[in-house]
Amino acid sequence: MTTTATHLRTIALHWTDLRDALATTGLATWPPAGRMADYLSALDRADEQLVEAARWQAAYARQYLDRDPSQVGETRPPLRIAILDTMRVVEAALTHCADDIASQVQRPPMGMPSACLATYGSQREADIAKRDRDRKAELARTDLADPRRWRHTGRRDAVRASLWLLARIEHRPGPCRPINDAQAKRIGTVAAGAAERVERALDITAQKRTLAQRCPCGGEIDMHGGEGRPPVAHCAGCGRIWTTGGAIAA
Repeated sequence: MTTTATHLRTIALHWTDLRDALATTGLATWPPAGRMADYLSALDRADEQLVEAARWQAAYARQYLDRDPSQVGETRPPLRIAILDTMRVVEAALTHCADDIASQVQRPPMGMPSACLATYGSQREADIAKRDRDRKAELARTDLADPRRWRHTGRRDAVRASLWLLARIEHRPGPCRPINDAQAKRIGTVAAGAAERVERALDITAQKRTLAQRCPCGGEIDMHGGEGRPPVAHCAGCGRIWTTGGAIAA
C-alpha cells in the first residue's frame, strides 16, 4: 500500500516537472481524446449526433491550435491551463494543511531576554549576567531562524509544505511535538489527493476507467493507459480490444 510519505515525496520530486510542463504541449489527457474517442463512439451507431459532435469538436480544436498567434481572435494560451490549475489546487491544499498542523504541534519561538534592570555587587557578577543574556538572545535568534520551522510568511510553496509534512509523518526532530493519529490521518488524506492530481497531470501512473458507453455485445468497456503508454480499451464481456490503431478481434 502506498504510504503518506511516498505521496509527499512524489509531490516534492515532481513539482519541477509540473513547472516544466506549464509551457509545453503533448502531455496526455485521461481519458484520452481524439481517435480513441472516435473508435469508441463508432461502437454505438444509433447515436449519430454524438459522433458528429465529436468530429466537429476535433476539427475545431485543430483549427484553434493551428492559428497564427498574430491573428485577431482567440489563440492558444501561453500556459497549459490544466497544469496550472493542478499546481494551484495542490499548493493551496498542502499549505493549508501545514498551517493547520503547525498551529497544533509547532512550538512558538523562544522569547528574547528582557532588558537588565538589576544591580550587581561586583563587575564580575554583571559580566556573568551579561554573558547569560547574550547566550539566551543567541538561542532565541537561532530558534526563530530554525529552517525546520513552518512559516506563515516567506517561502510557502508545495515543495516546502510537502517536505515539512513529511518530517512530521516521519517524526523527525524539530520545534514540534509528535503528531497524533488524527493529525496523521489528515495529512495522509491531503497527501494522497495531491499526489493523485500530480500523477494524473503528468501521466506518470497507470490508470483504468470504465466507460459509460458499452460494447455492441452489451459488456462494459474498460480503458487502460497512463505511464506514457498508448490507451487501450477492452470489453469485459466479449474480450474485444481497441487501440488507437483500430479494433482488434477478441
